[in-house]
Amino acid sequence: MQNFSLSPREMAATLWRNQDLVKALVKREVIGRYRGSVLGILWSFFNPVFMLTVYTFVFSVVFKARWSGGGDSKTEFALILFAGLMVFNLFAECVNRAPGLILSNVNYVKKVVFPLEILPVVSFGAALFHTAVSFGVWLSFFLLFFGLPPVTALLLPIALLPLALLTLGLSWFLASLGVYLRDVGQVIGIATTALLFFSPIFYPLSVLPQKYQTLLLFNPLAPVIEQVRDLLIWGKTPDWPFFGISFAASAVIGWLGFAWFQKTRKGFADVL
Repeated sequence: MQNFSLSPREMAATLWRNQDLVKALVKREVIGRYRGSVLGILWSFFNPVFMLTVYTFVFSVVFKARWSGGGDSKTEFALILFAGLMVFNLFAECVNRAPGLILSNVNYVKKVVFPLEILPVVSFGAALFHTAVSFGVWLSFFLLFFGLPPVTALLLPIALLPLALLTLGLSWFLASLGVYLRDVGQVIGIATTALLFFSPIFYPLSVLPQKYQTLLLFNPLAPVIEQVRDLLIWGKTPDWPFFGISFAASAVIGWLGFAWFQKTRKGFADVL
């Protein structure tokens, strides 16, 4: 039986070796999602515009919500809200799909010598494409109403690195677990819905009592969402020591998820 390396070096090496395959599969994934529709890939643009409009109306018109520390502008509130949603949607899209990744690609397991470990990477790449489109929508509205964003917005890709490693680690773990426990997908769907409201998306972390702020920091999305808002809207530079700790912890989670996937993948063919 073939042995699969569990080393952190292999985690990076397999992405490098299969980079062309990953790019091709991400492209197929993105185009295939809209194949047959009249507007095609344009839906990836209209979806975030629609969601931005809906959230603006519901929270700033119906509930008359205002962001602590912000102004009274409905547009500003919508852009603050949407910045947090972009982070959450990137994470949730990958994690929600992860338990079914192997189950929906059985032919790769049984018939072809295929690097199964890249499937969560392909899923993340497709989600990252939609996040980039959403950011384009966010930037267009910001430019229209407020002008250029702070120069700190250029650090956004760096701020998302811990989230990328965390998401990939959980995706590898859940993709494997979903093969053996078919109920995982249902549990994850409920968990991500709860996480939406336990993340500082619809409210800033600062409005919570101190004990709840500390508790919410155990949510790995909370510091990323807060940091992305700081970069895009408030013009604050990252807390680099905290970022270093976050990056290191996410890298460990990423490797543990990869190692689990590599260790358990030998049994996929027997279960499927």
